[in-house]
Amino acid sequence: MTSRVLFLYNDPVATEALLGEAFVDAGYDVDTFTVVPPERAANPAVDVVFPDPTGYDVIVPLGARWPVYDDALRRTWVGAEMAMLREAAEAGVALLGVCFGGQILAQAFGGTVGRAPAPEIGWYDIGTDRPDLVSTGPWFQWHFDRWTVPPGAVEIARTAGASQAFLLDRCLALQFHPELDHGLLTDWLADDRDGEALAFGLDHDELLTRTKELEGDAATRIRGLVDAFLSYVGGVPCPS
Repeated sequence: MTSRVLFLYNDPVATEALLGEAFVDAGYDVDTFTVVPPERAANPAVDVVFPDPTGYDVIVPLGARWPVYDDALRRTWVGAEMAMLREAAEAGVALLGVCFGGQILAQAFGGTVGRAPAPEIGWYDIGTDRPDLVSTGPWFQWHFDRWTVPPGAVEIARTAGASQAFLLDRCLALQFHPELDHGLLTDWLADDRDGEALAFGLDHDELLTRTKELEGDAATRIRGLVDAFLSYVGGVPCPS
């Protein structure tokens, strides 16, 4: 039977891009679920009924522009998504969180998320204790918040400003964006109404040029990450 992965579009512009290609290459059928639709991007506190997580082998909550700890969101879909992810983990479904998706995993399993002293936007090398699983990069970052690692989890990667990856049972949380390609960044910059990248002193054209230069290497790195993640969770027993 073919394995299935579900990508959660927490933000309508945060799609799976290179990450979807890597899972397809690994033999997975890809499903997607839109959490906040485009017409609610300015008012994202929506009630959401999530799909049954037990029908999937892997669930990947993706990025979003909002704080995962926002009270209105926690009372609506963020709270519901955390409950769904805990249900998935209890059923033995593997979880791979990306940026906001990594933060929601931290928050769901007992860690905290808050504002970082400084944002990270652009391409960064990271320090890693598990280069076989999460390489040094460079990886793309676009975040203003950071997590504390949940009880029982092991941090395996970091920058000076934030934890970058942790493992918890069959869960891997990433603070960076391994999925990013030139097309996805183009969409993000077009949607950057508040000018976050420019305010950080980053020129859009330079970011796009750097991303285009690194795109081939990034695609290779993400395939290595996905293959290593699937091998890792394959060796972690499901809850009995």
